[in-house]
Amino acid sequence: MEIKPIKNDKDHAAALREIERLWGATMGSPESDRLDVMVTLAEAYERTRFPIDVPDPIEAIKFRLEQQGADTKALVGVIGNRTRVYEVLRRDRPLSLQMIRRLHEQLHIPAEVLIRPSRKRKRKIAA
Repeated sequence: MEIKPIKNDKDHAAALREIERLWGATMGSPESDRLDVMVTLAEAYERTRFPIDVPDPIEAIKFRLEQQGADTKALVGVIGNRTRVYEVLRRDRPLSLQMIRRLHEQLHIPAEVLIRPSRKRKRKIAA
């Protein structure tokens, strides 16, 4: 089985064609083993070539609420009182460790997303 590293987009395209050809190979067969190796190589190339940024924590919270069909009222008790919720969502107050824990446990937002600093909101310049 000749396998080469994926070094560029042309190699990547060829690897994807090979993966497609091997898809559905019988487990334990040489084709299945080749498929496993090709998928691993393609995933490694894609992680370096097409990195995905971790989302902003506040945007992640808003997205999760939208997914659940909930509004900001659902955050009362998770983040704190209503005022605290709006301070966090306006980016006037950072998430505390306790808030991060509760958001992770109750809304299932990955902690690694929540611990990142949120983007600062843009201040309006008075004319």
